[in-house]
Amino acid sequence: MRTKTLSCCKYLAGATALAALVACGGGGGDGGDGSGTGTLKLALTDAPSCGYDAVNVTVQKIRVHQSATAADDASGWHELTLNPARRVDLLSLTNGVLEELGELPLPTGKYTQMRLVLAGNGGAAPFANSVVPTGSGEVALTTPSGQQSGVKMNVNIDIAANQMADFVLDFDACKSVVAAGASGRYLLKPVVAVIPRLVSGVQGFVEPVAGATVTLQSQGEVVRATVPDASGRYLLRPVVPGSYTLVLTAPGRTTAVVTQVPVQSELVTSVGTSTQAVALPASPVGTVNGTTSVDAWVRALQPLAAAGTVQVSAKPVDGVTGAYSFTLPTAAPLVAPYAAAPTPLVFTADAGAAGRYTIQARLAGQADKQQALTLGAGTTQTVNFTFP
Repeated sequence: MRTKTLSCCKYLAGATALAALVACGGGGGDGGDGSGTGTLKLALTDAPSCGYDAVNVTVQKIRVHQSATAADDASGWHELTLNPARRVDLLSLTNGVLEELGELPLPTGKYTQMRLVLAGNGGAAPFANSVVPTGSGEVALTTPSGQQSGVKMNVNIDIAANQMADFVLDFDACKSVVAAGASGRYLLKPVVAVIPRLVSGVQGFVEPVAGATVTLQSQGEVVRATVPDASGRYLLRPVVPGSYTLVLTAPGRTTAVVTQVPVQSELVTSVGTSTQAVALPASPVGTVNGTTSVDAWVRALQPLAAAGTVQVSAKPVDGVTGAYSFTLPTAAPLVAPYAAAPTPLVFTADAGAAGRYTIQARLAGQADKQQALTLGAGTTQTVNFTFP
């Protein structure tokens, strides 16, 4: 079976809906003539999690339908069933690692609804869906009852005769796991994006430091994110070709930014080498905390002189209290224009950006709320947001 050439569409980053999904498909604009069959191929990957050692989910099946409004029991559903159901630690799916889910033959046509069906938890560990907070034991993830029929996602996938549509389900563990106040419980609110499986991406090295995170961003929105391995190596893939900003962060460390990183089709761009790993010097820190609506997502953005605005940190608020807290570096971020390896990157401190942040709250169906501030070393500022 030959592999179809997929056109690329815009990747939705930082989605605030329960599940955001973007798909690219080929074939005619009418979705095909309804004759013959094609194949939908799916794999699973993850973005970094926030403060957890493991985030486990158990996938039972994936369902697709040509109607965006089809009910659970409607005719016309097609299912990719995993037998047995597969338990996956999402945090193992970083640096380009994929968990292959399988292939599903489908009649040709346009498919506009997908549902990701997870198994329910049993009475004792190991739970089908669970989280291991750093420094703690395994805790079952509570899944809202409305998701028993699967996480519903609107899609636009064309299946053409004798061709394959190849996609990756990007299950964002950080956005999907929400603490439930002081109860010790955690809620699973899946945030999933579907992106075309591409070879293109970005790789490089950062000096090993605990808690480092690497994100590839476009206009302050995260496109791909990962955590480096023990050697400091990272790989961000798949990435739609374009020009991006690379942001490297770690707790108590100065933020480093590489601008105008090119990504070309079918190529992986190298940012530095193993002997030119990006250093993240120690930085004083300040704290920003506050409260907002319980389903909100809060981001710490930093405006830079030569790189626009970048996201330094982001997290869901507490699912019961709406509380959030960021510990942010106050040292001037380091910024370098991209240079093709082995030419070294030349970083310059953006002094005007030191301690300057914009705290932004997002809630599905509402306009973003935000407030700018300047954070001093050892200081704490409170920023609350109220949505209508």
